[in-house]
Amino acid sequence: MIKKILLCTDGSSYSQEALKYAAWVSKVTGAEVTALYVSDLRRFELPTIMDVGGSLGIQPYQSLISSLQDAEKQKADLIEDFTRKAFASEGITEGISFKSETGLLSDTIEEFEKDFDLVILGKRGESAEHAMNHIGSTLERVVRASSRPCLVTNRQYREVKKVAFAFDDGASCRKLLSVLESSEWLKKLPIHLLSVAEDYENEGECAKKLKETEKRLIDAGYQVDAEMLGGMAEEAIADYVERKDIDLLLMGAYGHTRIRRFLIGSTTTEMLRRCKIPVLCFH
Repeated sequence: MIKKILLCTDGSSYSQEALKYAAWVSKVTGAEVTALYVSDLRRFELPTIMDVGGSLGIQPYQSLISSLQDAEKQKADLIEDFTRKAFASEGITEGISFKSETGLLSDTIEEFEKDFDLVILGKRGESAEHAMNHIGSTLERVVRASSRPCLVTNRQYREVKKVAFAFDDGASCRKLLSVLESSEWLKKLPIHLLSVAEDYENEGECAKKLKETEKRLIDAGYQVDAEMLGGMAEEAIADYVERKDIDLLLMGAYGHTRIRRFLIGSTTTEMLRRCKIPVLCFH
């Protein structure tokens, strides 16, 4: 059950759209939302200051750092003001809080996330507004490091009407299936249950697991359309999502062992890159 949401924001257009998805989840589940803005610690480190300060000499560094800190404080205040007004415009005036920290987003989320049930963040941040073919490097670190489900949102909000669940019978997908069975969040939406047989040898086993998973979801009250796909998982799922006009993709995320990260890490990254819709990565 989702009771507390951690929304990562940096003032970028992507984070503004992430806020709209946070508002949607909050309205459906009644969850409280904490918006987190992290001032990048690296902006205040000596090499960065030297780049900005050039040949000013040692003396002005302190005042330059102070000016940068003041500017970051003003930015945080503006982001908080925008965040509260944006939630209010969505009809949410209670259960909203704001935190501002200095550090690295991936480290800060690891510290904060234990108190939350869902992390929401945009696919790219303010430093990658125009990097259309790449996911943000910070995002990948966050999703890899997080122990909580991460909803990675796209460039433009759209109403969620159809959901796809890419099931591979891994540990994270089995946990996600259990959560879906006990949760009301997505129960009113049709779910497209997908499994990918990448070669002929595992097609029978995939079909068996697909049928079992379909039955569990139907028994839990979902409207399910199950389909077996062939080929490379990333290509097959991304193509299906586009053809069927899916609004939200559910999938397992990076594993937490070195071997599992090596085996499936690139698949998760590739799906985040390819899909132009929100992706819920479940650990």
